[in-house]
Amino acid sequence: MAQYMDVHHNMKGITADQLREAHNADLAIEKDERVHFERAWADPESGVVYCLSEAPSADAVQRIHERAGHKADEIHPVPLSV
Repeated sequence: MAQYMDVHHNMKGITADQLREAHNADLAIEKDERVHFERAWADPESGVVYCLSEAPSADAVQRIHERAGHKADEIHPVPLSV
């Protein structure tokens, strides 16, 4: 399966609890699309949130995020990592 990094904008002021809640909402339904959200990061000052996942497609990632209530603004494949 491929890895994807997705980006959410306009989440200024997000707290650790809110980030954890959003991540847990993804985890609760991720198997429906054969997605696994590995990790999430946030910058409360800029309002940018990043999520790293393994998935069959970017569309599968987006479907889970949409159902969890936080559609991604960008989804990027990660074809190479070290």
